[in-house]
Amino acid sequence: MRRLRLLRITLALLALALISACSAQGPTLTAGATTQPDTIGGKLSVVATFSVIADMTQTIGGNLVSITTLVGPGGDAHTFEPTPEDGKALAGAKVIFENGAGFETFLDDLYSASGSQATRVVLSSGVTLQPISSIDTKIDTNGAASRGPNEYDPHIWHDVANAISMANQITAGLTKADPANAATYQANAAAYVAALQELDTFIQQQVAQLPADRRKLVTTHDTFGYFAKRYGFQIVGTALASASTESSDPAPADLADLIKSIKAAGVPAIFAENVSNPKLMQTIADEAGVKLAPTLYTDALGEPGSPGATYLNMMRYNVTTIVTALKGG
Repeated sequence: MRRLRLLRITLALLALALISACSAQGPTLTAGATTQPDTIGGKLSVVATFSVIADMTQTIGGNLVSITTLVGPGGDAHTFEPTPEDGKALAGAKVIFENGAGFETFLDDLYSASGSQATRVVLSSGVTLQPISSIDTKIDTNGAASRGPNEYDPHIWHDVANAISMANQITAGLTKADPANAATYQANAAAYVAALQELDTFIQQQVAQLPADRRKLVTTHDTFGYFAKRYGFQIVGTALASASTESSDPAPADLADLIKSIKAAGVPAIFAENVSNPKLMQTIADEAGVKLAPTLYTDALGEPGSPGATYLNMMRYNVTTIVTALKGG
């Protein structure tokens, strides 16, 4: 699966290079290009690598920015395959907001192939990163460890304190790129940070309703490390035993171990995620004799109109769903 994905990405990058070299419309985009459309319709041209960052950027930038989102709602950055159109978006951008910490494995090659001159703002650079959980050191069916011990968990946004840091970095990036509108960005950011602080308080209040011995999570992949640390949860295990959804299906022995852990932990429910097929989690729930709770929004927002359509709504939905399910409700 990984080799096929790499082949597809390589073909997309080759196509992008051909388009850049052969296009008769507009300036030719090469590695040394300096002519780029930094604005679209008078708005600052921005690329956000995935939906959570796009939502934060739109909230802070308002009608002053035009945002292209590479991995949209419901999309999975771990398995994302870029297209030549994505390369064009990078080439036309003034600023690129990315998570970093190994989350967007496709981005470096895409950026190089596009000839982009955009400033890259890595939002995880202002966050204290956590090592990937020890569950990621399990050996896969090919005899290789899925993750090394010194790699870091990229899922920083599940801790609202980290989301505040991300918002502040987005504000700084927009202000630097468009200083004439700095006051507007900063005012929007101040209101957003206040809403994030209220969200953090809400999550803590919700979690306080849950007995400490019920604060145990089992999910599809290792995405809730930061959430668990800030809000007092224990990660019992994950189906894929990895911080990436790109991992192959677990071996039967690993599934058996996880089912034993679920039973020993006494959790009433486990959780699927919106970026993964829930069938595996349903099988695990059935075998462990527990409920499969409503699907959580993890590595992507939900579609417009869904309970997870914005970061604020996603986090509220997730915590209320987690608390309700683990209370046995």
